[in-house]
Amino acid sequence: EMNLSTELEKERKRVNETLDRLVSDCGNVESRLKEAISYTLNAPGKRIRAIVALWCCRAVNGDINRDGDIAAGVIEMVHTYSLIHDDLPAMDDDNMRRGMPSCHIAFDEATAILTGDALLTFAFAVLAEKISRGELAVEMIKRLCYAAGHGGMISGQMADIRAQNTKAGEELLKYIHINKTAKMFECAAVCGALAGGADQRQLECLSEYGLKLGLAFQIADDILDIHGSAEQLGKTPGKDRETDKLTYPAIFGVEKSKQLEKELAEQAIEVLSDFGEQADMLRQLVLLLLERTG
Repeated sequence: EMNLSTELEKERKRVNETLDRLVSDCGNVESRLKEAISYTLNAPGKRIRAIVALWCCRAVNGDINRDGDIAAGVIEMVHTYSLIHDDLPAMDDDNMRRGMPSCHIAFDEATAILTGDALLTFAFAVLAEKISRGELAVEMIKRLCYAAGHGGMISGQMADIRAQNTKAGEELLKYIHINKTAKMFECAAVCGALAGGADQRQLECLSEYGLKLGLAFQIADDILDIHGSAEQLGKTPGKDRETDKLTYPAIFGVEKSKQLEKELAEQAIEVLSDFGEQADMLRQLVLLLLERTG
């Protein structure tokens, strides 16, 4: 019986090594920019999205290949960029991230904006250059553009900002969470699956797994914001209520939110029924989320 926390730790190290390799390999970067990129990528993140990519690659392929590693590193870069921009004063205005001062606090606002820009564009350069086959690279680039950009995360973020201080309903809440959070989980799953050589059916299953996991993850995060400590969150707790964010507990209450999270978790596990034991870690990841919020 493989221990989940040991496995997560091992994969985290694996992702960090990939990121180190990619950054040291990226050629001539202005010194302060490079310092800020390293600072943010080296902060102790959970790497959950990247690990989803690795484990979806394994679920399809039986093992993690080089393309799977690249996909995971790229997903983490894009996620990290989104956190840097998210923390900016004009956005969520948070001074702490991953237990450390946010990029704009450790450096300055202009540097933080440029560091986010650099990580986002760097991610696509890496896919174009390092994925083993051209058509596979193009497919991943396309998926990531939609999930991270106007077709996903950016639209979700925009809607989130507009929804603050309004009494918006559950339709809008769902739209925000699907776009802002779940689509990047879905993209991580799909890119990992593509790296592993998934067929159409496997792609569909893992895509749905990523989406359900992402939604469950967001609800868990919303609940933790109320009850969690700064250690657990790596950022300031109670921030959602303070900024009057649209969250699941705010609309449904904590009990109903936990129920919703449980249903999504069960559906995520159900979707994996075609996969054998090489998808066990994906199943355990879902259960870990439920433990986080008790």
